[in-house]
Amino acid sequence: MALTIEPLGAACGARLTGVDLSAPVSPEIQRAVRRAWLEHKVLVFPDQPLSPENLPQAARNFGPIGDDPFFESISAGSPVVAICRRADETAPVFAEAWHTDWSFKVRPPAGTLLFGVTIPPVGGNTSFINQELVLAQMPADLRRRLDGLIARHSAKVAYAPEGTYGEADAGSDRSMKIRIDASARAVQTHPLIIRHPETGARVVYSTLGYICGIEGMADEAATALLHELYQWQTQPQFQYHHRWEPNMLVLWDNRAVLHKANGGFDGYERLLYRVTIADDPAFYLDGAAA
Repeated sequence: MALTIEPLGAACGARLTGVDLSAPVSPEIQRAVRRAWLEHKVLVFPDQPLSPENLPQAARNFGPIGDDPFFESISAGSPVVAICRRADETAPVFAEAWHTDWSFKVRPPAGTLLFGVTIPPVGGNTSFINQELVLAQMPADLRRRLDGLIARHSAKVAYAPEGTYGEADAGSDRSMKIRIDASARAVQTHPLIIRHPETGARVVYSTLGYICGIEGMADEAATALLHELYQWQTQPQFQYHHRWEPNMLVLWDNRAVLHKANGGFDGYERLLYRVTIADDPAFYLDGAAA
């Protein structure tokens, strides 16, 4: 079967069929998939015969495996993380705030891959925001005020002992294995508007949550500006809402989109497997921006 790429008719996203990621993929198909990834930013692969054992090999079609600093993997030596919730769980749904994965790292990951295993009949969608579109349609005055700013990123709000998933959450009945650590308080800087390293497109990078301030700006002024940006970013016209199916793999570009989890499936079990894709120029397409 030939590779078919079908845009989803939303702010981002495309559905790809005709490729079996459990088997070796030819260089030609890898390049075609990566071109689609750069264009559509979120790729959906239905009906993939994957398991925790062969998911890492499937992930390597998109780049080297990255690390997940505050998650525990499903077993020693495996990069696979279980994003799970029991049917009777009462802890808040994990990752319901808009974010870009691990933006507090010196070199954040290029992508994140999720594979659907146990999917509830209602709720549990994953939402995405196209950050290139956010910037392209941004009012000139807001764009002018953001240009040249350097944002300060940190995981402290989420993964420090005092964070959302810190010591207080550790006493909940959360089934997902989260590792809290004081290292989450470290700060890393990135431009608020970046040039995508492969496409060269200008995009807004990250949002409230992992961004804890702006270099050279008072906290109150920085918070007000970030809230204004957040109100612009999160408008419906920039979003795609993904509905999961069993055996469906989704890959997104952390350099170009925001994402968040959604609840609405209380009383049902949910299980997805996750692998992070590191940002490695060796995997960039020929002619991509350096």
